[in-house]
Amino acid sequence: MNLLLLLLYNFIEVTLFHTCAMALQTNNSLVLVPFRYKAFPLGSITASGWLNDQLRLEANGLAGNLFDFYRYVAESTWLGGTYEYSELHESAPYWFNYIVPLAYIVDDSRLKSQAQQFLDYTLSHQAEDGWLGPETTRQTRGVWARSLFLFGLTQYAEAEPSQTERIVKAMHRFTILLNSMLRNNFTGLIEQHSEGDDFDPWGFGTSRTHELPVSLQWLYDNYPSNNSDLIWETMELMFAGGRQAGRDWTRFFVEGVFPTLGTPNIVTSGFTHGVNLAEGLRYPTVLYRMTKNESLIPQTFNAVNWTYLYHGSRAGSIIADEHLGNLSPQRGSETCMAVEMMFSMAYLYRFYGVNTFADNAERAAFNALPAALSPDWWAHQYVQQTNQPWSRNLTAQPYFNVVPYGNTFGLEPNFPCCTVNHGQGYPKFVASSYVLEGESSIIHSLLSPTTLRTIIRGSELSISCETNYPFSGRLRYSISCGLEFEFCIRIPSWATADSTFRVDANNWSSLLPNSDGLQCFQISSRKTTIEVNLTMAINIGEPRNGAVAIYYGPLLYALDIEYANATYHGPLNFTDQTSLPADQITPETHDWVLDATSEWRYAIDPTSLTLQERFPADQDLKSPIWDRQGPPVVIWADAWVVSWEETLGTAGLPPVNPVVSGESTRIRLIPYGAAKLHIAEFPVANMLGV
Repeated sequence: MNLLLLLLYNFIEVTLFHTCAMALQTNNSLVLVPFRYKAFPLGSITASGWLNDQLRLEANGLAGNLFDFYRYVAESTWLGGTYEYSELHESAPYWFNYIVPLAYIVDDSRLKSQAQQFLDYTLSHQAEDGWLGPETTRQTRGVWARSLFLFGLTQYAEAEPSQTERIVKAMHRFTILLNSMLRNNFTGLIEQHSEGDDFDPWGFGTSRTHELPVSLQWLYDNYPSNNSDLIWETMELMFAGGRQAGRDWTRFFVEGVFPTLGTPNIVTSGFTHGVNLAEGLRYPTVLYRMTKNESLIPQTFNAVNWTYLYHGSRAGSIIADEHLGNLSPQRGSETCMAVEMMFSMAYLYRFYGVNTFADNAERAAFNALPAALSPDWWAHQYVQQTNQPWSRNLTAQPYFNVVPYGNTFGLEPNFPCCTVNHGQGYPKFVASSYVLEGESSIIHSLLSPTTLRTIIRGSELSISCETNYPFSGRLRYSISCGLEFEFCIRIPSWATADSTFRVDANNWSSLLPNSDGLQCFQISSRKTTIEVNLTMAINIGEPRNGAVAIYYGPLLYALDIEYANATYHGPLNFTDQTSLPADQITPETHDWVLDATSEWRYAIDPTSLTLQERFPADQDLKSPIWDRQGPPVVIWADAWVVSWEETLGTAGLPPVNPVVSGESTRIRLIPYGAAKLHIAEFPVANMLGV
């Protein structure tokens, strides 16, 4: 063999060795980092008590009836109709993403029928090339809405095993097509103007490239069907497309880049859009599951911490209307952000097991979400304000990028995304409320009245939590099982040191949660009762420019502003605020005007706060609970009327330490979620003149 051939042979041998070694390394690395805690299949967990009442109100209200009358769902292009509110074609997929968990958690045959009709139509109309959705041209085929649709599909596959095979088959066909599209210059993800693309002019899809991989990771882990490499490559291509479009969240969640100020003092982008950010908090962890890049873990924690520190609302969401608004109690917080923050925090808790994430999910669930909804669930806000003395047409525009009707309760007070997305909040919260660690350690992670029924190691098991939490700290668990297992209860970080528990009516003992915030029990008998008493205390939130917020347990408390002269009119079209025609509404839908009929300009003495039980917090709660007269516990405070300016048609920033004189007035604070008009960030009275 001459030298040239020998060198060529050695080159080929070395190349093949490195290629094989790289392939082996790649194959070994093509394993997703598992969640610390596993989720239970949809339908395993149901709600009771006040939470079940809320789900029933949701099912009988706007969320459960959109399929019957709302043009962007009932007549969506996804069902052969002609209506869409944007080029994204996202309205019906948003609806499907919540109607599936709602239908199966409340076990409602009407809602299940809605979900099945949508499933049957969309899967039977899957294009020959595998595309899912109504679009037929490359110019209109955008990936983003498929992310929402696949969220619904994966939940459906878990809840209804008879449909799993056809759902998985459809997902694989779509993934094969999507892979080829993305390999062709990211077709469907990044608009190619030279090709006439018009499916996502704002780049929402490129800001949310991690959302579709969430469902593809589910497919990869559970039903790879000898298609693993292609699924993996498709996920990588989604992230690569986001990077090429300049929407890599790992470059935004960096000190010095992440904005500490809000609009108008920052340059807006896809990163500063509030809903994008609420979803983007999941991005580093979804990516970490694939890359195993350890730097993504602290980056996730920094991203969450900075979001709450610089732009967090007192109610547990983000202040952004629609772009980041810093900490102003005057600015808006979009309803979509509340439900997306709930989902993000539950997702991160399931992956990391860090107590703070679950605390965050609960704060949004018990404050930001209910505050944005009418008590009967037939109307919602587009944005809520921390200090909101009225809900009406604010022509002076206190918001950055929201119409004047944004804080009114109605059918579509602004962009209809919140109309078709608000319903995911409580169903997904319930579905995430219990998690499994290992083979047989069950954790009640998101506290509320719920019941888990499942099979562990071949044995049936039931855990029922009877509680009025968050209105009460008492939780009573009834456990029925045929095996030994570990049961843990997440103890919220706000619980005081004198919180207690007892097992089977034995003596009360002090809670001693472990470093993960879990109080664990070894369950060995068939019937076990555990009682927990989480002691709540009034807590003064961190001052912001001299103003404070009041918490009791996980609940934010706010001034109960009266609005006895509430009026309404027919729903307005979000595009031009003209009245919607009668065939596009239903008699239950109204747009409300709430004007204050009581004083709101109060400074308080935080040392004067006292609790009052209107009725025992552990008795059956009235429905609707998120009504002014619903919650059992109120807080009273000494207060004085002060000079408090109105700016931009609403309450201005709270005056800093206003001097007060004369006798104080006792004012009534109720949970923020029940106070549709409210002041939740109070100036602290300077009592030099008292």
